[in-house]
Amino acid sequence: MLKNILGRIYALYALLLFACTMLIVFIPIWIGSFFHPRTASRIFLAIGRIWMKVYMPLIGCPVFRKGTEHFAPGETYVVVCNHNALIDVPVTTSKIPGDNKTLAKASMGKIPLFGVLYRIGGILVDRSSEASRKQSVVEMKHALSLGLHILLYPEGTRNRTAEPLKAFYDGAFALAIDAQTPIIPSLLFNTKKILPPDKTFFAWPYPIHYHFLEPIPTRGMTRDDIPALKEKVYKLMVDYYVQNQQ
Repeated sequence: MLKNILGRIYALYALLLFACTMLIVFIPIWIGSFFHPRTASRIFLAIGRIWMKVYMPLIGCPVFRKGTEHFAPGETYVVVCNHNALIDVPVTTSKIPGDNKTLAKASMGKIPLFGVLYRIGGILVDRSSEASRKQSVVEMKHALSLGLHILLYPEGTRNRTAEPLKAFYDGAFALAIDAQTPIIPSLLFNTKKILPPDKTFFAWPYPIHYHFLEPIPTRGMTRDDIPALKEKVYKLMVDYYVQNQQ
């Protein structure tokens, strides 16, 4: 009972601190959004990284990275990551080396103020609309052509199960093959402990570990290779997660 009470107090503290710090970074990010898309992304990420570098330790959730050397200078990647909690998005976006964009639900872009940041830093998609899904693919390919990494969560939605990973969708692998862009598998640890899926308005501080695995080339692959590529990445990520979870 005591932990439930403290977890809700902590959740309120983390939420209020997020809102207050967001108000500080909102205006410079919004101004930056009027520049060329590549410049706007750089401004968003530069400010966002400072924001998260301050915010995450203040809530007792420092982020530690491993495997950043797998990002070769001048190379563009499709980064795939497991997805356990809402906190995953700001952590991954700010901690991927280099400029990047992520695919996000269109509904997130409708949240006051926060939605503006989502629209600037991400590519929004309404999964119920075929036209929106097609347009998001066009925008992701364009972002890759500008030299931006694309971050995708191949599980589609947050993993609320007891399994290490949910089954993957084809989208991330189709994008990587179409663009002939290598994939970097990545894994977040402890975000499900911070925001347990079975509790409402509850959080608990834990350090976050974000690991990047070696890139997997897609050069020469066709869409016929999607099932094998997806299975290979899934197995790599599951095995690594099981061996390294804390």
